[in-house]
Order: sequence, then structure tokens, then C-alpha cells
Amino acid sequence: MASRAVHVDQLTAEERIELRGRLWDSLDSVAAAPITASLASELDRREAEADATTDAGQAWADIYADLVKKLP
Repeated sequence: MASRAVHVDQLTAEERIELRGRLWDSLDSVAAAPITASLASELDRREAEADATTDAGQAWADIYADLVKKLP
């Protein structure tokens, strides 16, 4: 793998954001964020709870309308 020195402090904000994205995309998702058995169990529990509570939360249209109202 060829390496190249990057002086982050010399990059523009846009270049830094692009670099962050490229670094993120280069990660192996399984190695970067391993899911343990206990985490998988908790995620399953939360999913089941969300599925069982269909009236919880807000509709996207309502959330969007609220956000639009907050714009200058």
C-alpha cells in the first residue's frame, strides 16, 4: 500500500470532510463495529419493542413540517 503524507491542517474543510469519508469507507464494518452477543440481543429487544408499539414516535411528515418552521 502506497502511503502519502497528509498535512490535515493544510486541507480545506471540504477536503477534510472528503478525507473523513474515504477513511470511514475504508474500514471493515465488522472489525470497526463488532456486534457482541449481548448487543445483538439488545438490538433485537429494541426492535421487538418498536414493532409492538406502533403508535410511538412521530410521523416523518410532522417532523419535517416542524423542522421547516424552524428555518429562518
